[in-house]
Amino acid sequence: MLPDDWHLTQDIDDFLARAGDFLRSRPALHNTPLTDIEKLRIRRAAEHDAEAAVFGRLESGGEVRAIFYLTPRGRLGLTPLSVEQTDTLAAHLAGLGHSPANVIADHDTASAFAESWQRRTGGGVPVVFWRTHLYRLGTLTAPQRRPEGQGRITGGEEREQVVRWCREFCVDVGEQSSIDLIDAGSWGDSRFGDRHFTFWETPDGTPVSMAAATSIVGGMVRVDPVYTPARLRGRGYAGAVTVEVSRAALAAGATDVVLFTDPANPTSNTLYQRIGYTHVADFAGYKFSYGAPQAG
Repeated sequence: MLPDDWHLTQDIDDFLARAGDFLRSRPALHNTPLTDIEKLRIRRAAEHDAEAAVFGRLESGGEVRAIFYLTPRGRLGLTPLSVEQTDTLAAHLAGLGHSPANVIADHDTASAFAESWQRRTGGGVPVVFWRTHLYRLGTLTAPQRRPEGQGRITGGEEREQVVRWCREFCVDVGEQSSIDLIDAGSWGDSRFGDRHFTFWETPDGTPVSMAAATSIVGGMVRVDPVYTPARLRGRGYAGAVTVEVSRAALAAGATDVVLFTDPANPTSNTLYQRIGYTHVADFAGYKFSYGAPQAG
């Protein structure tokens, strides 16, 4: 056991047995840990990863107050922590020799950890690579002007188009890590590999927009991504397909339907609010750099 009641393990089943209720207690706020850890659990069960992830839980008074997870690819995910708690965790991880490639969390936690990590390790200045608003669905409201056509779940024969549109989405938002995985043929390792995709298609059957959703984890479904090719935007397709996917998530039993938006895109933020999504929190991601060891 580490100071301040941080407990670390590589046993994902034991971790979920002890911290699962905490993660499910706030499914909207914890949406990324829920989906990331579930993906790690599935991959570990299939022995897909030779190197295990590291999981930690912060306990106080016999209750879990926060968690972290460090994936084999170096992503450090955190639930909300105070400045003091992030500094303590940074000291723990640095002392154990861990070197996360990046951290993602709510804005305040991610920023505090990035500052502590730089101070503790002497690395380069952390660089922001992700800023986003988190929205949660309240009352789903269909657009007043619904475009002609209908939503349709994609089939396996449409994977090529799904992959192509996901790559175009990543180019639009500057998500280079996913582009690299797609180009390397590692679709299953990308963040899109476990999604369920829906097309919005015109009456003649032509797909014009796409939205995807995660499986239900802890009662939560995250809509991600939503993409319409540039030449087809401004016609209501994105709103229509988002409503379709959101309605399907509710029908499947989801209690929390969430999505992330780019703060710099007022069009998408306005659209999602119009169909019933409300702002919950802001999130951020920082990537770390480490100096090369000196010879000798």
